[in-house]
Amino acid sequence: MTKNQLFAITLSLMFFNGCSHSQPGVEKEKKAENKMQTETQNENKQPEKMTKVLIKTSLGDIQIALYNETPQHRDNFIKLVNEKYSDGTLFHRIIKEFMIQGGDPESKTAAPGQMLGNGGPNYTVPAEFVASCYHKKGALAAARQGDNVNPAKASSGSQFYIVDGRTFTSEELTMISRQYGTVFTPEQTSTYTTVGGAPFLDGSYTVFGEVVKGMEVVDKIAAQEKDRNDRPKNNITVIEMKIIEE
Repeated sequence: MTKNQLFAITLSLMFFNGCSHSQPGVEKEKKAENKMQTETQNENKQPEKMTKVLIKTSLGDIQIALYNETPQHRDNFIKLVNEKYSDGTLFHRIIKEFMIQGGDPESKTAAPGQMLGNGGPNYTVPAEFVASCYHKKGALAAARQGDNVNPAKASSGSQFYIVDGRTFTSEELTMISRQYGTVFTPEQTSTYTTVGGAPFLDGSYTVFGEVVKGMEVVDKIAAQEKDRNDRPKNNITVIEMKIIEE
């Protein structure tokens, strides 16, 4: 809540106390009734369903859920899946205990050893940084060009990565916080010190989903033999992506 919001609430309370002519008993009953209505509405309110996508790879299946908190990235990813845009592409960059990257359309016809990572559609997606969507192990995020040519941190139209990650100590998180100016919530701190992730990327790359099944496949992909450019020596193919219902 901002200071302006707090100030506005304070003013409204002052106005209410100064100008109300309701009898105390009646006002008390109204408050109780409003509270009951609010509680009932909250009980009946269902969380918004997340779209799930199956990524079928040559090393196994990965199932991801797309966050509703990042609607532009969610909708763009769904669009690409429906267009079969990433079918036949490779995971062209892998780093164990960090991430696996894919979504480059140029990888479909790439020769062995060819440098990849520059392909994509002719558009970007505006950054959608949400504090509750962070780089925990299994997070799905959008790749992008560097700050020197992309100060707005806009995401690639198609390239994505899945965090393989590692655990961090509290001391390491403190150092990252000082270096990058990131403030970690108690939840993030707990996750990064127990489950792991890539905390140094928070606030710089948009996280828009997470792995819900098949994290062992992500680990397996990340551990494959690779060349000096981090491209797997043996192609790891995205056979198909499709929307699934559960």
